[in-house]
Amino acid sequence: MAQWKNDTEMFDLMKEKLYTPVVGDILDQMGYSHQFLPPEIKPLEALVPADAYIDRSEPDNRLKLAGYACTILENDVFEAPKKPFGYLTEALDQLKPNEIYVATGAHNSALWGELLTATAKARGAVGAVLDGFSRDTPQVLSQNFPVFCSATWAQDSSIRTYVCDFRCTIEIGQVTIHDGDLVFGDIDGVLIIPREIQDEVLEKALIKASGEKKVRKAIEGGMSATQAFAEFGIL
Repeated sequence: MAQWKNDTEMFDLMKEKLYTPVVGDILDQMGYSHQFLPPEIKPLEALVPADAYIDRSEPDNRLKLAGYACTILENDVFEAPKKPFGYLTEALDQLKPNEIYVATGAHNSALWGELLTATAKARGAVGAVLDGFSRDTPQVLSQNFPVFCSATWAQDSSIRTYVCDFRCTIEIGQVTIHDGDLVFGDIDGVLIIPREIQDEVLEKALIKASGEKKVRKAIEGGMSATQAFAEFGIL
């Protein structure tokens, strides 16, 4: 039986007890071996130089995210489109609580910024994952909203990027992402858990995370790695 009663409890448990390496290990064991997004997609917080003059209060709120994917498909354009930004505003306005804005398809401008963050947060969304760039970095970080992206770049999207569809199947790197799949990210990366196996994956990951603590304690107490693996089956 699941250790959570609702989605909010599930996401809180994920952020408190789990980390992407252990969840990725479980997915591998279950035969889902292509679930990590490209390694350059990292928390915006981690992309900012340590000496940058930016408010870093409450950084933990920005280094981990868990929620359901709201998939967004964009494409590059090379002149101002008849409909500025395409369906960007419509995609933002239909975000739901506990959802994560997951976008791919355009690489000629920033895909995220201050006002998109404010809109998503007001709608109850819990993060953004971008196969591309974000801008307005100080203003985004000040909202304590987790944004994961590949880099920062100020170039505007209004004449360069067109949201052509949302809540559709997309691909980022090696991962096919369906609308509603579970998204989990931390400092080590972002992975996608197919919705139909999420409960089994999380339950097994919680067991493994607990087991890893026991293994570490045993090794710190003098047990060899070989002995620990033989006894616990975890390394």
